[in-house]
Amino acid sequence: MFTGLVTDIGRVTAVDGGERLRRITIASAYDPASIALGASIACGGPCLTAVAVEPHGAGCRFAVDVAAETLARTTAGTWAPGTRLNLERSLKLGDELGGHLVTGHVDGLAEIVAREAVTGQEGDAWAPSDRFVLRAPASIARFIAEKGSVCLDGTSLTVNGVEGDTFTVLLIPHTLAVTTWGERRAGDRINLEVDLIARYAARLTEAHAALRSA
Repeated sequence: MFTGLVTDIGRVTAVDGGERLRRITIASAYDPASIALGASIACGGPCLTAVAVEPHGAGCRFAVDVAAETLARTTAGTWAPGTRLNLERSLKLGDELGGHLVTGHVDGLAEIVAREAVTGQEGDAWAPSDRFVLRAPASIARFIAEKGSVCLDGTSLTVNGVEGDTFTVLLIPHTLAVTTWGERRAGDRINLEVDLIARYAARLTEAHAALRSA
C-alpha cells in the first residue's frame, strides 16, 4: 500500500531485456540500507519489487523487473535511460496517511488534453496553480468522481471536475516542483489508478443489480 505522496524523483539509468521482461535500474536519493531486497516501491505509479540495491553517490541504485503485463498496460514500456519517475516506498504501520490509499495497480493510461495556468481562486484551490485536463479510458472514467481521489503517475490528486470521459486536477507550485508534473505537457500519457473505494463500490453495485435481475 502507498499514499500517493511522492518522496523522491528517481532517474532511469539502464534498461535491459525485451518485451516479455525488462530489468530497469533507477538512481535515487534513498538510503540503500533502507531498501530491503523484495521491497515494494511505487515507480511512476506501478508497484514494483526491488530485486537489487547498491550504494550510488549520496543515495542508491535499485533494480526492478517489469513483466509483459506491466509493460503493456503502463508507461513502463516507454521508460529509457534518463526518464524521471515519481517514487514512493510502501506505507508502514504508524505512517501518516496524507494522501489516499493507493495499491500501485495501474488501471489504465490517461492522456493530458490540456495544461492551463490558473489565476485567482479555482474551487478550493488558490492560484498560482496549473490545471490539467485529462481524458480517461471509457472503461475507467465511470470510477472518477468530482472531489474524489485519483493517483496519477504515483501522485495522489483530487478531482476538481468531471465531464464525460475527461476530468481536471489542480497542481500547486510545490507539487509541480517536487514531482515530475512540472515536465508534463498536452499529449503525454499518464499512469492512472482510480480510488480503491470507488472501484469496489461500483463492483458491489453491479453485483447487486445482477442479483435483482436474475
